[in-house]
Amino acid sequence: MTLKKNYLLVMVCAVVSTVVGCNAKGNSDAPKTEKAKLPVITVKKLDTLLHKSYVADIQAVQNVEIRAKAPGFIDKIWVDEGKMVKKGQPLFQLNDAEYRNQLSQASAQVSSAEAEVETARLEQERVEKLVDKNIISKSELKLAAAKVRTAESKVLDAKSHLDNARIRLSYTFIRSPFDGVIDRIPYKVGSLVDEGSLLTTISNLDAVYAYFAVSENEYLQFMKADDAHKPKLDELTLTLADGSVYAQKGKVETMESIFDEKTGSIAFRARFANPDKMLKHGATGKVTLTKEADDVILVPQKSVFEIQDKNYVFVVDKQNMVKMKNITTRGRMNQYLLVASGLQPGDVIVYEGIQQLKDSAIIQPRFINTAFND
Repeated sequence: MTLKKNYLLVMVCAVVSTVVGCNAKGNSDAPKTEKAKLPVITVKKLDTLLHKSYVADIQAVQNVEIRAKAPGFIDKIWVDEGKMVKKGQPLFQLNDAEYRNQLSQASAQVSSAEAEVETARLEQERVEKLVDKNIISKSELKLAAAKVRTAESKVLDAKSHLDNARIRLSYTFIRSPFDGVIDRIPYKVGSLVDEGSLLTTISNLDAVYAYFAVSENEYLQFMKADDAHKPKLDELTLTLADGSVYAQKGKVETMESIFDEKTGSIAFRARFANPDKMLKHGATGKVTLTKEADDVILVPQKSVFEIQDKNYVFVVDKQNMVKMKNITTRGRMNQYLLVASGLQPGDVIVYEGIQQLKDSAIIQPRFINTAFND
């Protein structure tokens, strides 16, 4: 009986040893966790040119709506859509028969009034002679003089109606107010237009305005900067909708006097020459301002993450361990942030891939160069 118990005990020990040995062997062969390979950059201070782009609304220097000043049928159209016109060039002719008739009536009224004046003056002269001979009283002379003044006032009134009739007639013949390009013409020959109807639009495209909005913070930075570090307002570049850069440089001419209550920004107006008439009224683009910056630290925006309204980066130490570091910024230039505090030259930060990182993680850094750290 004792021999049988000893045999069972040996068997159990053998099984346990086998299981433990297998587990130990299995654990020794388990793959180790690989360290993340991430690009990193070395922070540096540098002197550079900073570029800031703003969405711009492009408008012609002159863009005027041509509207009918009097109702009537369109008899003639002397221009076509999209064509260049000169100042004073005929554009439209409205039917003027009614207005010519009104002019004739007004002219006749002037003639009639002038005849009344002549009659009243002759009567005054006759009364003066009778008064001199004491045939009638002097009051009759005063009455005759009053009739002359009444007749003369009728002449002035008639002439006013005549001038008005001439002006109304001139409204039927519409000319270009300046050199420009004709826009769409919605009405055709034979169309009846009312007073105020839009006949077309003319744009002077020798130059264009580019309007862009600047935040209040950027505006204050601009105003406080010394002349050497202010944006170069006479060397603006314009990027068009297709991504190409416009050949002509622009210049800021003026800014608005108030901030927009809704956006908290103020509008600047830049002027660009347009010799080839390529830029059109209503186009869009991006205006880029350039300014000099000395001893600045820039970090890519993709390297920064936000927690509770605070900005952080991952700094890599000598053991390749990453640590969250809070930074403060003082502005943004396109894809880069200007660091005010939190980083020093020589610090190494994770360039991208920060979404997969945790504080105190170990990585395999891969040093790269960017536009602001090479």
